[in-house]
Amino acid sequence: MRLLIVDDERPARERLRRMLALEAGVEAVAEAADGHAALAMLPGFRPDALLLDIQMPELFGIDLAASLPQPGPLVVFVTAYDDYALRAFDANAIDYLLKPFDQERLHRALDRLRQRCASAAPSSPASGLPVRQLLVTERGATRVVRVADIEWLETADNYVALHTRQDAPLLRHTLAGLLAQLGPEFVRCHRRAAVRVTAIERILPLDKGDCELVLRSGARLPCSRQYRGNLRLAL
Repeated sequence: MRLLIVDDERPARERLRRMLALEAGVEAVAEAADGHAALAMLPGFRPDALLLDIQMPELFGIDLAASLPQPGPLVVFVTAYDDYALRAFDANAIDYLLKPFDQERLHRALDRLRQRCASAAPSSPASGLPVRQLLVTERGATRVVRVADIEWLETADNYVALHTRQDAPLLRHTLAGLLAQLGPEFVRCHRRAAVRVTAIERILPLDKGDCELVLRSGARLPCSRQYRGNLRLAL
C-alpha cells in the first residue's frame, strides 16, 4: 500500500512513519504538513490511503476528506479527539485511530485498509461517489463551498466560476475535470458552462436550435444546440 500521512505536527508524522516501517505490505510512505499540501501530492504520489489528522490549521481533516476526488484514496483518521467520530464515518472513513495508539491498533487499521483495497473494483470515473464540497483558496485563506449551493458553472481562463445565489468563487480547475467529480447532478449546456439540472425552471427557445435556461434564482445562461439533447435527457 502507498500511504500519505497528513498531520501538521512533525513529531506525530515521524512517530507514525516509524510504526508503519514495522508493518508488512507498506510499499511507500509520504508526508504532508497540511491539507493543501496533501491535495497537491495526490496526482504524483497516488496514495491508496490517507492517514489523516482532523484538527489542522486552515483546513480540517474532515473537510479535506469530503473534498477528495472520486474515486480517490481511502481515509483513516488519526486524531487526539474522540468527538469527531460520527462526522468521520459520515465522511466514509475506514477507521478512526485515537491518539495515543499502539502498534496493534495500527495493525488492525491497516488490515481494514488491505481488505478494502483487495475488494475494491477497478477504478473508473463513474465508480465513485460525487464530492460534496469544494475547496477554494481566496486571498491566502481556504473557503469551503458546498456543492449543494452551486447552481451553475462557468469557465474563466484557467478557473471555473462556481455560481451560487450569493457569489461566484473561482476554483482552479478545468470544467470537464470538475464535472467528472460532481456526477450527474450537473450537465454541460455550453462549451463554457454547465448547470445543475434541478436548478432549471424554464427553457426558452432561441434561433438555430439554441435556447436560454432560466434558473429558479432568476439567473439566465445559454444552452447551445449541441448540448440541448443531453440536457433534455437529464431532465
